Amino acid sequence: MSTAATASGAAPAAPAAPVRRPGLLRTAWRFHRTKIGVLLAGAVLLVAVAGPFVSPFSPTEGAGMPNSASAAGTLFGTDDVGRDVFSRFLHGGYTLVTIAVASALAGVTAGAVLGIVAGYLRNWADELIMRTNDMLLAFPQLVLALLLLSILGPKVWLIVTIIAVSHANRVARVTREATLKVVEQDFVKSAEAIGVPRWRIMATEILPNITSPLLVELGLRITYSVGTIATLSFLGMGLQPPQADWGLMINEGRTAITIQPWAVVLPVTAVAVLTIGANLITDGLSRASIGIDRGVEK
Repeated sequence: MSTAATASGAAPAAPAAPVRRPGLLRTAWRFHRTKIGVLLAGAVLLVAVAGPFVSPFSPTEGAGMPNSASAAGTLFGTDDVGRDVFSRFLHGGYTLVTIAVASALAGVTAGAVLGIVAGYLRNWADELIMRTNDMLLAFPQLVLALLLLSILGPKVWLIVTIIAVSHANRVARVTREATLKVVEQDFVKSAEAIGVPRWRIMATEILPNITSPLLVELGLRITYSVGTIATLSFLGMGLQPPQADWGLMINEGRTAITIQPWAVVLPVTAVAVLTIGANLITDGLSRASIGIDRGVEK
């Protein structure tokens, strides 16, 4: 304590508290696009989850004459075999959303593990993982899915596996680049110096510091999964009739779209709104991640 401070009786100044920057999700929520995306995607997810509990009819039972735009007791008429379009729409989103989220989570998880291992070890494992990824990326995702589904049959577990694998190799590349930046940090070097096992360094030192790009990738992969699953169902390689599915509804209703458009309009609108909402959320996360990396609060 200085003599002047003692003489005046003033207490020493307390050290300034460290400034804590907001987390990724809180920063992303400041963007209007993120809020709009949550609103759009949340509305579709609400329909997909709660729809089966409030549908007026069974998705497989007849409700009137085929392709009737104004059948009694129906809101949007009937489809090509007389089933209630609105009931099938309410039931059709649950499976699509469930498969999309499961595929995205599995793909991002596998890709994160592969990318962290490749970026941290940087030895023969890195070369093996990344060259295998390059080989898989050479096959178009949709063509590969159609090939395997035509051989093994349209099974839900197979659809999830195919889409997850196609996501994993792309996520692995992004994760590896993020890992390469983290492994040079002092806290990783310190953990290595005191003998912390490699698997623990990857799990507790590297993974928590690359969550931003992983969250962005998760949003992108959910978007791609929705489009891919709807496309497979439209082509007859997804869920099979008489099950309700938005992609299958589009395929079934396209032949009578001029006289009963709701069988196509409802599922197309839902898929489009969900995709736009997920893209807006992902864009908000991406902008927030860039702002945090630059130390700028957006």
